[in-house]
Amino acid sequence: MQSSSRGIRLRNCFSMLRHLLADHPSSRPHLAVKTGLSVATVSNLVAELIDLGVVVEAGWEDSGGGRPRMLLAPNTEGGVLIGVDVATTYVKFEAYDLALQVLHRIEEQVDLAEDTPEKLLDHIASGMADLRGRLAGREILGLGVSLPGQVDVAGGISVFTPNWNWRDVAFKQLLAERLGLEAPIYLDNSLKTVTAGELWFGDGRGVERLAVVVLGTGVGVGLAFDGKLYRGATNSAGEWGHTVIDADGPVCRCGRRGCIEARIGAPAILREWAAASGGAHEWDTQESGIEALVDAWKAGEEPAVRTVEATARYMAIGVANLVNLVNPDLVVFTGWVSSVLGEALLPELEARLGDHVLESALGALRVKLDEQSRNMVLLGAAALALEGHLNGIKSIGSRSRP
Repeated sequence: MQSSSRGIRLRNCFSMLRHLLADHPSSRPHLAVKTGLSVATVSNLVAELIDLGVVVEAGWEDSGGGRPRMLLAPNTEGGVLIGVDVATTYVKFEAYDLALQVLHRIEEQVDLAEDTPEKLLDHIASGMADLRGRLAGREILGLGVSLPGQVDVAGGISVFTPNWNWRDVAFKQLLAERLGLEAPIYLDNSLKTVTAGELWFGDGRGVERLAVVVLGTGVGVGLAFDGKLYRGATNSAGEWGHTVIDADGPVCRCGRRGCIEARIGAPAILREWAAASGGAHEWDTQESGIEALVDAWKAGEEPAVRTVEATARYMAIGVANLVNLVNPDLVVFTGWVSSVLGEALLPELEARLGDHVLESALGALRVKLDEQSRNMVLLGAAALALEGHLNGIKSIGSRSRP
């Protein structure tokens, strides 16, 4: 019962902080209205966060004839949070103050041949050394790291990374030994970090049941219920791209046939376009190929139009299965394929969902493209570090008030 009560207090704390980060300075009564919590509960949480150095009092607000209200704001002069996004061609870093505003931004380019843990650790160590020099001694409260593939969060292990063929790499331990940081490290995969970013700063704020569909070279779904990431038994919830929609379909990179990814991942979309065009196309990168497809679709070229329609048809089946299963309030599409091809895909998708989704679920559903200009993977990694920092405070929300 104690654990459950603590969990409720932490969820209340996260909810209040999300609203404060979105709209500050803000008063205790205003935060109570926004979160649905009592003023006493908000005051209790605020007192703990002030002691922790996360929140500061920031002047007074005229209450229109009543007693002035103390305003609150994130402590931008306090410690910093760092988000790291590790990918096949880059490692990106952002350092944030406690208002989650970017203080410094660094990027290390990664050669495709640099696919060993040691090489990636070299890049992270190099970027962190640069970042720590720029921070000039400011305390690092936590480091959130996003890795591709399947991650064991509790053990800090990269369980399987298909792009590099990593299996059971104790990456968190290796990174901690390499960096020598006193601050804790939080390791997770990009599905979870981008969903955390949407929860804290994007369309997912205040949404009770959220699904974030990531479309790129691979595809997947991040899930969050009641403001909390849903991980499943082994942190592998969201491997939607490897659910089967066509048992006789093409072979997926996971080795199975007919996975959603084998139909709507970027390589699959480009293969579909080549088949519709009657021949192979030449592109330097997947990104340039998808951009060329969009240009051809806008020009009304029939093979491109058919490719978009076919992709939307498979997407509709996959998204309908997701919606019928978890009944989300909101599905947000993100990832680089969504940002390039989403304008073409989304109307086609929405037109087909009614053929596959239960009527009651469809009536409560919103579907939209992610329109955030900030890097949600990095923000989400930093948000996980912030959550970890708050989780370490055993007394949070439990202080007795006079």
